[in-house]
Amino acid sequence: MSNNLPPYTAPSINRDAYNCPYCDVFAHQISFDSFITNDDVDGYIELPWLKTVQCKRCKQYQLWRGESLIFPESLVIAPPNEDLNEDIKRDYNEARSIVQKSLRGATALLRLCIQKLCIQLGEPNKNLNIAISNLVEKGLPVKIQQALDIVRVIGNEAVHPGQMDIKDDIDIATQLFHLVNLISETMISQPKKIDDLYKKLPQTKKDAIKDRDKKKESS
Repeated sequence: MSNNLPPYTAPSINRDAYNCPYCDVFAHQISFDSFITNDDVDGYIELPWLKTVQCKRCKQYQLWRGESLIFPESLVIAPPNEDLNEDIKRDYNEARSIVQKSLRGATALLRLCIQKLCIQLGEPNKNLNIAISNLVEKGLPVKIQQALDIVRVIGNEAVHPGQMDIKDDIDIATQLFHLVNLISETMISQPKKIDDLYKKLPQTKKDAIKDRDKKKESS
């Protein structure tokens, strides 16, 4: 089944619409020049290096220096999957709030997210490497195993000396957020949607499906 995550457009001073860093909603953004008051000349001085942007939906303001968002400080990352447990969402959102200040801290939190996600998927082993291995034995898809191991390994490297240095690699950090959502979407949200739709089938149709499968097993 194809990924069904909602579309997400990161903020950019070069776009006129993206997901707002305040309300998270994809909305039109109005950009205009920034000025400061100057009492000496009884007027305003234009700051060509600074742009002010206002979200059309929530009316909040952002400040951009060149192509860098300087206010609000937090880097805009897609919100956590709604089907994640509440404690995982809290850890994910904490990682979102610090990623621009501490890539290592955010990455370590995302590793904690997948440790708790494995528990949500039915594998409570405290050793994350073993937990993933046990999920593979239970039929975990290879690509989801790889996604879990990516977050696990990079999360470990963030807090222990190793072969990877992610302290300045914002792209890797932002991709880890995407992987956490991708894993939960594939393993939790999509099966939930299928179950909800299947429950709406007439009981006679579901009984006929069961009979079909029993005949297949006995043949």
